[in-house]
Amino acid sequence: KPHHRDTRSTSCADIISTVEFNSTGELLATGDKGGRVVVFQREQESKNQPHRRGEYNVYSTFQSHEPEFDYLKSLEIEEKINKIRWLPQQNAAYFLLSTNDKTVKLWKISERDKRPEGYNLKDEDGRIRDPATITTLRVPVVRPMDLMVEATPRRVFSNAHTYHINSISVNSDYETFMSTDDLRINLWNLEITNRSFNIVDIKPANMEELTEVITAAEFHPHQCNTFVYSSSKGSIRLCDMRASALCDNHSKFFEEPEDPSNRSFFSEIISSISDVKFSHSGRYLMTRDYLTVKVWDLNMESQPLETYQVHDYLRSKLCSLYENDCIFDKFECVWNGSDSVIMTGSYNNFFRMFDRNTKRDVTLEASRENSKPRAILKPRKVCVGGKRRKDEISVDSLDFSKKILHTAWHPYENIIAVAATNNLYIFQDKVN
Repeated sequence: KPHHRDTRSTSCADIISTVEFNSTGELLATGDKGGRVVVFQREQESKNQPHRRGEYNVYSTFQSHEPEFDYLKSLEIEEKINKIRWLPQQNAAYFLLSTNDKTVKLWKISERDKRPEGYNLKDEDGRIRDPATITTLRVPVVRPMDLMVEATPRRVFSNAHTYHINSISVNSDYETFMSTDDLRINLWNLEITNRSFNIVDIKPANMEELTEVITAAEFHPHQCNTFVYSSSKGSIRLCDMRASALCDNHSKFFEEPEDPSNRSFFSEIISSISDVKFSHSGRYLMTRDYLTVKVWDLNMESQPLETYQVHDYLRSKLCSLYENDCIFDKFECVWNGSDSVIMTGSYNNFFRMFDRNTKRDVTLEASRENSKPRAILKPRKVCVGGKRRKDEISVDSLDFSKKILHTAWHPYENIIAVAATNNLYIFQDKVN
């Protein structure tokens, strides 16, 4: 059941490029193409308005990245936020990492509701007083003031990536994180900005021999030495940092052999993995390619445990999707808190949920027309050829400009955030 928040006017800079809950689910951050980060905070439950349970309201908005220009390469570096990752909360402040194509920043978000008054050397406006006029000693006092939420950049991790950063991931030791571009993965200490360690480098000596790129990478949720990265060739490599400093040799290699009967001109493009996510338990991996979501058991490299068709009706449309560049869209995928349901996006503002236990799946739509607050979402059906029932949508009328690439699931509850272009939708389980 939605409460839908249209936070911004429509412009290219407002297109949401990443969505992420923090570890408690109290905060939800979105990044956009204009380099802004908007943080939403969950309302506390109130006795007199129980139905407002869990509404998210804007908590803080700040400009995380600005457009830059690389003079050596004559390249513009856009300000678009590619990923946001929260750090676990240690004190009253919140910390998050945000990255554009080249630079990762660590932001501190903190509250101020008191301010000191009664300085000796300056007056209330902050002007320095003439020492000759100071005849008495005052003891400054702390006075309450209106709540202010401040965002300050605490660290800037730059100059370590030749190619575009596609993912960042915080390690379970909460001391290090990695940043990944098309050909390399770097390991950073959160305290040290002038040095990082290269842990994966797949750049060939001769760039003409380049056959694959890294598309995503993530640390294991509990084992600080283990991480995975996915490639444009549809494979996933699991690496162990205890084995060697440079993890070019993987410990495990997950790849599904291609079915020869499905072979086509587009096979290689649609097998590219756009997202990889460890389950919360750390036992499974989920990967998203163009048409499917797959769940892998870390103990079985030969084939996926489960394969879910996201929009198989597009298989016959690959030619036109190639022509309009949609075939290169990078859809993300997420687990629910108990790893029993997975969610990923599709076109026409549709998103899909797959229940791993019951094997049931549903298609839902995030759009302004059908999301009046507290309305129930109706399942959608796409019909392929033949006669169309009245509540079905034909494949040919799907809008490919409306795509849901970025979604997030609350770590414990059935609350999801879905980014549909420049609108953020928050849906939650129906409560009576």
